[in-house]
Amino acid sequence: QVQLVESGGGLVQAGGSLRLSCAASGRTFSSYAMGWFRQAPGKEREFVAAISWSGGSTYYADSVKGRFTISRDNAKNTVYLQMTSLKPEDTAVYYCARAYTPIVRAEQSDFGSWGQGTQVTVSS
Repeated sequence: QVQLVESGGGLVQAGGSLRLSCAASGRTFSSYAMGWFRQAPGKEREFVAAISWSGGSTYYADSVKGRFTISRDNAKNTVYLQMTSLKPEDTAVYYCARAYTPIVRAEQSDFGSWGQGTQVTVSS
């Protein structure tokens, strides 16, 4: 069973930037697509971004397109989420997840392993 550990969350002012990291255990990291999701207080968890096994294909929610960048380093078993131009509405717990397949997915049901999450708070 893979373990996913997120880090890099924190408190930032609107307009600022943060980079989240998600370190995965195991030898099969490069075989699967990875994704980031978030859950704001009182709201359902939602898709943020996903990346294919090789990093050659990415997909973003409209709400973050142009501001967030997902990337991965298969040699380090790590996926990243670079967040810029942060807005108060980006405040949420951010989760990384591993997909069941190597190709990009955006539905929560396509992801089988989840991290514990890291809090991102954007102040206005």
